[in-house]
Amino acid sequence: MKMRAFTLGLVFLLILAALTSCAGDSEKTGGSKDKEVTLDFAIWDSNQEKGLRKIADEFEAANPGIKIKIQVTGWSDYWTALEAGATGGSMPDIFWMHSNEIYRYASNDMLLNLNDLIKKSDKVEMEKFPEGLTSIYNFEGNQYAIPKDYDTIGLWYNKKMFDEAGVAYPSNQWTWDDLYEAAKKLTKPDGSQYGILTPLHNQEGYYNFVYQNGGTIITDDKKSGYDDPKTIEALEYYVKFVKEGLSPKEFGDAERAAILQNGLTAMGFFGSWNLTGFTENEYMASNFDVSVLPSSTNGGKATIFNGLGNAIAANTEHPEAAWKWVEYLSSKEGQTKQAELGVAISAYEGAADAWVNSNDTFNVKVFMDMVKDAQIRPYSNTTGVWEDKAYEALKGAFTGEKTVKEASEDAAKIMNETLAEEK
Repeated sequence: MKMRAFTLGLVFLLILAALTSCAGDSEKTGGSKDKEVTLDFAIWDSNQEKGLRKIADEFEAANPGIKIKIQVTGWSDYWTALEAGATGGSMPDIFWMHSNEIYRYASNDMLLNLNDLIKKSDKVEMEKFPEGLTSIYNFEGNQYAIPKDYDTIGLWYNKKMFDEAGVAYPSNQWTWDDLYEAAKKLTKPDGSQYGILTPLHNQEGYYNFVYQNGGTIITDDKKSGYDDPKTIEALEYYVKFVKEGLSPKEFGDAERAAILQNGLTAMGFFGSWNLTGFTENEYMASNFDVSVLPSSTNGGKATIFNGLGNAIAANTEHPEAAWKWVEYLSSKEGQTKQAELGVAISAYEGAADAWVNSNDTFNVKVFMDMVKDAQIRPYSNTTGVWEDKAYEALKGAFTGEKTVKEASEDAAKIMNETLAEEK
């Protein structure tokens, strides 16, 4: 009798343990009706949050055991928080990844290897994404993020200011000379209005001019291109607007959009990802439009081309649920919905047209027109390090403390020191 009672007790404990294990597995993976999983999804652009929230709501309705908690942190603080989470073992489940940082996180085993998950998926078709972006997030043959979107840079201009100055709107025939002459005519001597904004900014600034002029930021053999004569020539042109008082001196990233929105400048260079914020700004929606970037005097065309990736933390407690969310975001349906909502230019082949059709306030087709002149945003294994150092070296050219040539050569030297230390 005691043996029978012991046996029944043992069976009961085994069943209980199995049920507990199943519940735990459910919580760690796809979720269930009994145990809801909440996934932390970290991003850095508040303009995209509204559209992503709509996508997340629809995903949650189709996957009742999973909740998506979107966490928005500004660009600089985002990477500080992500690094702290990686160090402390508390990274968000899913998060945006950038070409500047992919090597550091992938090489240190902080990202989930997606190879097998992609192979088993009937929703993710990697061949539908631009190879240039896919390769950014592939490290040693392993895919650690799936392209979310892509972007190009446009020339935003204030139609009201152009009309008042009697200056023709920018067109796809504009060259650097046209840009310069327009900036002079649009600048008011009393300092109340600048013709253009040419800040110390790479992707939405001088990088575009460097490649239009045939220069480079980083060579194929991983050397700095800042001391390339064509790079220096492009930087001299770009900095000229600040030196001649045609552009305000601005070094803060957050303040650049405000300068346009407050009516302080007639033109500025901003990426396609700003569309939602600019559309929702009443002043910009009423007064602005966007054009392709001007070509160099010699006819060179280029726009910096980049794209984010959705990645999963290697130590997430919910790998199956996290993959379901990334899988949906990467599917034709998820990518099309992102485009239709105007969140960003979806990376999936053919979905970008829906992004163009999502907005009739601005001539956003120009961002698509420039793809043929796209230049992948320069990167290496230590982009974040040498970009920051190059910024500091170049600042003297914008303040007038150094010549452009001196600042460029300083940037090249310090960049090469960093590149020499790469593995």
